[in-house]
Amino acid sequence: MRISAILPPQIRLFVLNKVYRLRKTVFGKNAEAVLVNSRNGLFLVGIEDHNVSSRLSFGGEYGQDEIERLKSYLDETDDLLIVGGHVGTIAIAIAKCCRSVTAIEANPQTFRLLQLNVLINGCTNVQTLNIAANDKEEDLQFVMNRVNTGGSKRMPLVRDYLYFSDSPEIATVKGTRLDDVLDGARFGVVFMDIEGSEYFALQGMHTILTYARTLIVEFVPHHLKNVSGVTVSDFVRVLEPHFSTLAVPSKSITTSKANFHDVLQTMYDRDESDDGIVFTK
Repeated sequence: MRISAILPPQIRLFVLNKVYRLRKTVFGKNAEAVLVNSRNGLFLVGIEDHNVSSRLSFGGEYGQDEIERLKSYLDETDDLLIVGGHVGTIAIAIAKCCRSVTAIEANPQTFRLLQLNVLINGCTNVQTLNIAANDKEEDLQFVMNRVNTGGSKRMPLVRDYLYFSDSPEIATVKGTRLDDVLDGARFGVVFMDIEGSEYFALQGMHTILTYARTLIVEFVPHHLKNVSGVTVSDFVRVLEPHFSTLAVPSKSITTSKANFHDVLQTMYDRDESDDGIVFTK
């Protein structure tokens, strides 16, 4: 058993953060990223990042379950919208399976790496946009995590230690409705992983959801409660007009619209998350 596995969560986070922030010292203050040769392409990842970087470096891939799930809903004629593109590990891997990918990324530091990764992998059908998907146009405070850059998020309503353990930089980013910035675009599939901003993003993309036949979205109870401050009822209310079926892969559940709330409320009450619950027409 690894020592880190038996440490209390806050101590484990503290130790992990210290270890990975040492990489900045080793590589030098001007180093911003490391280059990893993975099964799905070449990826620049932040120097201090642990989550994505270690999985790419030691496992050779990142987000493979999500990539395989997306493949089962896509065909080569589809346009795909990814809300929460991070450094592009999913967008770049899946681009060869569809007509085009539009990747939205709010974190300005991560967005630079996303742009570079699209370039070095020669992905001519991937468009990138540096905006925060929101329910209205406004400036948002944004927490840019260092050790887990994929955990970066809008300023949480509840400032839990989990979100601030690596002393993140706070930036101001532009929030906007995706229906406005992507006016006229039609996407067959939407993939969303934005660390608690899902409710606000969905509120600003009703037209996009009208045309999308599939939405794959992360469901994390503490994000609903602590980041966005909304209930399961609020979350479900946005989706009910657009989709008739819900699948929860981690629980092998597929259910109709009548049971959306009960299934997700049960997960919420048990603090059960899923990397990608699937809504379909």
